[in-house]
Amino acid sequence: MANVTRSRPLSPHLQVYKPIPTMVMSIVHRITGAALYFGTVLVAWWLIAAASGEAYFSWVSWFFGTLIGRLVLFGYTWALMHHMLGGLRHFMWDMGHGYEKHFNTKLAIATPIASVALTVLIWVVGYLAR
Repeated sequence: MANVTRSRPLSPHLQVYKPIPTMVMSIVHRITGAALYFGTVLVAWWLIAAASGEAYFSWVSWFFGTLIGRLVLFGYTWALMHHMLGGLRHFMWDMGHGYEKHFNTKLAIATPIASVALTVLIWVVGYLAR
């Protein structure tokens, strides 16, 4: 008897499924979680610089004030907002709400829009408070 499953993959993967908003948001949620590890290193670097003295803190502050530094901080802010909103989606599911397909899809589409809007709002408020 021939093994008809030999040429097929052992388990489904991204090449098999058509991407849908909830799947994409799940993947992005994992990516932003990993990015937050890197961002935490940046926060630790800033705190260590603050404790190390004025000269080192001034240098780190200068770096974060450059275009590259601001882009990194903007990306970190977006990753934080996106991951937080994804976490709130998961919390809602944990509470037993939001399982309807159409609502779930709308929420998945709203997550990146809201995360970008929150990020821009945080940066605008930050610049205005400066």
